[in-house]
Amino acid sequence: MPKQKSAARSTSIAGLLTATTLVLALSGCATYDVTAPADARADATASADADAKNGDAKNGDGTKSAHASDVDCDKAKCVALTFDAGPSENTNRLLDILKKEKVHATFFMLGKNHVAERPAEVRRIDAEGHELANHTWSHKILTDIKPAEAKRELSRVQDAVKKITGKTPKLMRPPQGRTDEDVSRVSKELGLAQVLWSVTAKDYQTNDSALITKRVLDQTERDGIILLHDIYKGTVPAVPGIIEQLKKRGYTIVTVSQLLSPAKPEPGMVYRP
Repeated sequence: MPKQKSAARSTSIAGLLTATTLVLALSGCATYDVTAPADARADATASADADAKNGDAKNGDGTKSAHASDVDCDKAKCVALTFDAGPSENTNRLLDILKKEKVHATFFMLGKNHVAERPAEVRRIDAEGHELANHTWSHKILTDIKPAEAKRELSRVQDAVKKITGKTPKLMRPPQGRTDEDVSRVSKELGLAQVLWSVTAKDYQTNDSALITKRVLDQTERDGIILLHDIYKGTVPAVPGIIEQLKKRGYTIVTVSQLLSPAKPEPGMVYRP
């Protein structure tokens, strides 16, 4: 399961220039634009301030924009909780836990054998306020296939989720975190921002819930993105303890879009803490 390729983290120039080009050493040099959540927020705030100064502010009636969040992650110590590769037979139990804890997460869902077989869980994820996101149809490594096939891998999930919920995902996570210029271009065409992670429990290697909990807590820092999988039997039992300890440490647990707000996820962009 996911092994993230190493990449240099983006830097912000004077708090305004957030996107930089990364060079990945794999088979030749592939490049893509990446930004950190804190930098995305800073850019959006600076842009809004400039618009207001110039008299171009939107939503002047005091209403929130469509992508606004009720959590201010510039003030709160936020961390995004995400789950890959579901829904599965464990998802309803996970949703029960999240509902009890009043926590919302982002679900990067697979199409084949998951979304296609469990539309009720997809509807419940949406109905309970969680974020619907795309993890491809069959978990093919997008950098290893032609762009046209990569587009099909993503668009099939887009279509399936829209058919079930009436909503089209705005975020995607490439399998194993592997992306490049071609994947970014396809993502942009489909209106999808790419989301990587900073915390992984490697729960695909163990069913030890205590170890999964420890790995998450050891790695989590402010503005982090936690990667878990609701398809493995050791993961969901770890979630209550993870949430409890994160809350004790002062974290506000949010979706990816809440973490980025007031920035709106930019299609094609790669977001990584």
